Amino acid sequence: MAVVVGTSGDGADFEAKTTVYVVICGLIAAFGGLMFGYDIGISGGVSAMDDFLEKFFHAVYIKKKSAQENNYCKYDNQFLQLFTSSLYLAALVASFFASTACTKFGRKPTMQIASIFFLAGTVLDAAAPNIALLIIGRILLGVGIGFANQAVPLFLSEIAHAKIRGALNILFQLFVTIGILIANVINYFAAKIHPWGWRLSLGLAGIPAIILCVGSLAITETPTSLIEREKYQEGKDTLKKIRGTDNVDAEYESIVRASEMARAVKNPLRKLMKPASRPPLVIAILLQVFQQFTGINAIMFYAPVLFQTVGFKNDASLLSSVIMGLVNVFSTFVSIYLVDKAGRRKLLLQSCVQMLITQVIIGAILMADLSKTGSLPKGEAIIVVLLVCLFVAGFAWSWGPLGWLIPSETFPLETRSIGFAFAVSSNMFMTFLIAQVFLSMLCHMQAGIFFFFAAWIVIMGLFALFLLPETKGMPIDAMVDRVWKKHWYWKRYMGDEDEAREMQNK
Repeated sequence: MAVVVGTSGDGADFEAKTTVYVVICGLIAAFGGLMFGYDIGISGGVSAMDDFLEKFFHAVYIKKKSAQENNYCKYDNQFLQLFTSSLYLAALVASFFASTACTKFGRKPTMQIASIFFLAGTVLDAAAPNIALLIIGRILLGVGIGFANQAVPLFLSEIAHAKIRGALNILFQLFVTIGILIANVINYFAAKIHPWGWRLSLGLAGIPAIILCVGSLAITETPTSLIEREKYQEGKDTLKKIRGTDNVDAEYESIVRASEMARAVKNPLRKLMKPASRPPLVIAILLQVFQQFTGINAIMFYAPVLFQTVGFKNDASLLSSVIMGLVNVFSTFVSIYLVDKAGRRKLLLQSCVQMLITQVIIGAILMADLSKTGSLPKGEAIIVVLLVCLFVAGFAWSWGPLGWLIPSETFPLETRSIGFAFAVSSNMFMTFLIAQVFLSMLCHMQAGIFFFFAAWIVIMGLFALFLLPETKGMPIDAMVDRVWKKHWYWKRYMGDEDEAREMQNK
């Protein structure tokens, strides 16, 4: 494997090999992303199954079967939307508890807690006899997602050396896309099993949770977390193991200094609210807002619904979702290959152009040719599916994975856990918001909803162009000096309170 060698006193790269052990640890941890992705994919498919709707949302079922149904409004029901969105509200709250768990107990135990909550929620949902237990199960799933989404990206960023950090961290998003694909395939076949196919779809969510729980017993804690909790020798030994070299003194001392500065901060939240912490915090939150306002989760949650809306029958819509899921997975590999070569900003900017064009064309086709009670001609319906796949591809190699990667690598250690908790909670809040209002927006805005998201893509492109610094190849504990203090805008927030950090590498 390749060896990275550099100096150490100025925060430059440290000697490291890309070890098989690190890759294995990354793959196991990434099952936390598979849990998340499976739920994103499964909820939309289940909410389109007649057996599920008839049991829990009878009014929606009757409305769907109406002879003169409205293409844009047949699924507009707040309780149906709550089935999907309640998970993300629970995850929002759980992320802050997960932040404390990450700091006090470590990244690895936090992932184990996540898998236990997720498994409990899976059992409740699969066996739910009524809507109350169904929603409680969703809330438990949300707690699991909140803990996993907090711990896994931090874990991946901290075990990777600088030259592979982007690619290793994107394993999380890759497994999210694999989870979505698996869910779409399962929904395709489960929809044919009456009347309990939906229970099978929901119940199989327990498999990635079990793999994460058992697999996490075989992986290491991150050296940063060990040293932060004053387990110095164990941290150094672990650092040697994951770097594949005994020459880790320089990186070890760098982590020790960062940990000492972190322990000196008695109130990380107060530190996070100071001007010097504003650049990574603002960017972390805005990335989550923009990630959701691409419109991606609106498409992924309700892909079967969307394809039924444009004229596909039930089986064909689920099959189209499977095709879209394959595009999602393979496009994420593009990001893994390019993120540490081309950099973060180029991927974000290129995808903005691609997503903008596809959203506008989709909106124009639907506005011109999809009436409230009709369907698109077959040729146009196929074009819409292809455009959706192009949109998903652009998202999958940019705003999807980088929305998790960038916040996990840009906070200094003293605010890393709480700062990333704000990123996770912002993501969950925006996901909750979109999940809760999308069907109502679709009903009232109709095809105009695609122009709504297209306008947001323009805004996020300008954000990436002017306010987002490049972080590829930067050591994770050198971001302040090498990124924020050199950025044309954000450097104005780096004042006297960071003088101590300037001494860190002297």
